[in-house]
Amino acid sequence: MRRTSRPERKRAFTLVELLIVMAIIIILAGVILATSSYVQKKGARSRAEAEIAAMSAALENYKADNGIYPRGKSTAVPPSGTPVYPVAAKGTDEIDARSDVDSTTQIYQDTSRYLYEQLSGDFDLNLSTDPGNKSYFAFKESVLALIKDSSGKIVGLSHIKDPFGNSYGYSTAYQGNSAKGYNPTFDLWSTANETDSTRWIKNW
Repeated sequence: MRRTSRPERKRAFTLVELLIVMAIIIILAGVILATSSYVQKKGARSRAEAEIAAMSAALENYKADNGIYPRGKSTAVPPSGTPVYPVAAKGTDEIDARSDVDSTTQIYQDTSRYLYEQLSGDFDLNLSTDPGNKSYFAFKESVLALIKDSSGKIVGLSHIKDPFGNSYGYSTAYQGNSAKGYNPTFDLWSTANETDSTRWIKNW
């Protein structure tokens, strides 16, 4: 008599094996995320370095024409005509790279907006050079922190954004007091979301 062979039972994964596989997947996902974050941060730093170098070159051209580097306070007039800035805007002599480490503060935004005005020649903040003014630098809209109303209309400009989403720092404090700032010309920097100034991206 011929025996009928029983079909072999398929071996299932044990709970321990499933947990091991899940742990490996989690570890690999963590490695990928960490690598991606590192690459993004490195890319942002490289972009900030390039932007600082380009704005520094524009500042040298400005000085060649005007005999001085931009130094003063923002006089920007919003396109809407409605004031959207603090009445007492801070000037470039008032921001000190040695002590002002928070790039989200108003003084950063005020001085960064002033730098935009002087280099772009756009004092009306309509994203185009005003008649009779010279443009030393063409800012891409992506680097500008625009202020918009509920309908999406541009009503002002807050500051020049670094690749980390914060304001660039621009200071001439050393010219007013050599105990402040780093350069006798101008200081231009990105904090790169770091409170430790040795990790900033800067021109000194």
